[in-house]
Amino acid sequence: MDGTDVEFTVRSFRPSDLPACRVLYREGLLGGKLAENDTGLDIDDIESAYMKPGNHFWVAETSAGEVVGMIGVQHHDEGVGEIRRLRVKGDWRRRGIGSKLIEAAVKFCHDHQYLKVTLDTFVEREPAIKLFEKFRFHHSRTRNVQGKELMYFYLDLYTGEQQRRPEQQQHHHHA
Repeated sequence: MDGTDVEFTVRSFRPSDLPACRVLYREGLLGGKLAENDTGLDIDDIESAYMKPGNHFWVAETSAGEVVGMIGVQHHDEGVGEIRRLRVKGDWRRRGIGSKLIEAAVKFCHDHQYLKVTLDTFVEREPAIKLFEKFRFHHSRTRNVQGKELMYFYLDLYTGEQQRRPEQQQHHHHA
């Protein structure tokens, strides 16, 4: 990874991104194939599915203006953000785009004081699973869906450790 790498930025979804997002939805899966019963209705109307309070959708855009990745967060249950639709364009993988997208989604959940981030993915999407584990997501359970193993992951955002601020720990030294 040196300076010659094409830069990309993660930014909020704009309506003009929709065509690119539809293509990514079909072609940008990290491993595995789209589930037959995945209608992608949310991707037909990202604006109303994600661009509302407590929910959000991001794209990764190259310096040339090409949309090469995406991710969304939906908020259904109290204190929980659900990560959905992580996609990275095939020839853009392994450049840290997936990580940056997950980072943006987790930060959003953190800023909204969600206690937990959840997501699910099929077991054959190994690159995606590796990415979630890198972010310390825990595997909570596996369910069989149409003969395929669907894995559920979660990340606890507000554990005691993170709430103690470093400056509160320093005071003891000056007593």
